[in-house]
Amino acid sequence: MKRVFPVIAILISLSLLGLIYFQVIWLKTAKETKEKQLRENIFLASTEAAEQLMEDNNGFMSLNKKSELFIANEKIKLDLLRPSVIQRYSKDEIGAIIRKSMDKHFLEGIPFEFAVSDNNIMGDQVQSENFFRYFSDSAHNTNIAIPLQPPPGSNYENLSKEEFLVIIVPHQNAIIFREIFWFILGTIIFTLIIVTAFFLTIRALLRQKKLSEIKTDFINNMTHEFKTPIATISLAVDALRNEKVVNDPAKTGYFIGIIKEENRRMNKQVETILQAALFDKQELQLNMKKLPAHELITKALNNISLPVAEKNGRLEVALSASNDLIMADEVHFINLINNLLDNAVKYSKEEGLLIKLTTENAGKYIRILIEDNGIGMSKETLNRIFEKFYRAHTGNIHNVKGFGLGLSYVKSMVEYHDGSIKADSTLGKGSSFTILIPVIQ
Repeated sequence: MKRVFPVIAILISLSLLGLIYFQVIWLKTAKETKEKQLRENIFLASTEAAEQLMEDNNGFMSLNKKSELFIANEKIKLDLLRPSVIQRYSKDEIGAIIRKSMDKHFLEGIPFEFAVSDNNIMGDQVQSENFFRYFSDSAHNTNIAIPLQPPPGSNYENLSKEEFLVIIVPHQNAIIFREIFWFILGTIIFTLIIVTAFFLTIRALLRQKKLSEIKTDFINNMTHEFKTPIATISLAVDALRNEKVVNDPAKTGYFIGIIKEENRRMNKQVETILQAALFDKQELQLNMKKLPAHELITKALNNISLPVAEKNGRLEVALSASNDLIMADEVHFINLINNLLDNAVKYSKEEGLLIKLTTENAGKYIRILIEDNGIGMSKETLNRIFEKFYRAHTGNIHNVKGFGLGLSYVKSMVEYHDGSIKADSTLGKGSSFTILIPVIQ
């Protein structure tokens, strides 16, 4: 697993980067294609609009190249020219013709500005309202200039003033973006899906690796936890078979007591594992009652007093909360306090064990603070102590055993009581646990 995991991560990463790279190229190509198509459509629409503007208008008399006019006995060739587009059409009429051509060439709804001018946007001209606003910015707009010339062979060939139709489609990038918006959105969504799948895959692999390590550690711990009492019971049973022990009631009672104690110890370990399984399945049922927290804490202190005395330690207790009535399961609440006190004893220094337990009211809660002057915890350990099966490394201390379920159980129990727990610790100086449990007003 250690060798396969990096290979899988690298292959998936390369595949993801390759996919993103080709999607970017595809979007770039799609944008360029849309730009080319847009310019072609604008050019075709502009050309058609120019042709329509140059068609003969029934409001003007069609002239012949050879027509002549005699004024004041002088023959004047009719090079007065055909009336210009500016003279023949109003601004609104020109705009309507261009709009019709644009719609015909798949440019419906696309805004445009236009101008009709002689001498290429100089001199007499007709232009839309915002024409000059966009005319100077050719980088972001599409500009098309079409000369307005009569069709070859028409009556007005070479007789019309030179005019130009200029059409500007502003903000072409915005138009193209709207065209390919769904492509971009789809690309982003599917890329995010792939990235999420990649993340979940890596996380699942890491979790599987972690679970494999936890499983191995748990089996080793469980083996050691059960091996010692089983060996002790086996020795006690062998001793009971001895004739000298059988005939001595005191010795018989001593060895039976050992068997009972070791059996109780194994039952406790089995119960811990079963409770952890119930937490996973969310099947644990608590017998919640109105109970005084101080009374429950006192029972837990009585259970821990003997181990503290064996280490020549001290217990400092200050039950100062004026309101200690809570909704709690008696057995589990005592157990969670017991676990915290038991940890304070387990992870204590060789000399000078001191455990402080204080209570006080904090708004709608009772605050229970348990402090010790033990070996403390590193920052990394502190961040993981409530994880199931996690056990802190204790350096040269080898007498600390367990499954790594104690503090996980404590946190679950506090949450079952609608409370919260916070841990603080300094390596080499000790640890403190603060529990908040809602009180009954």
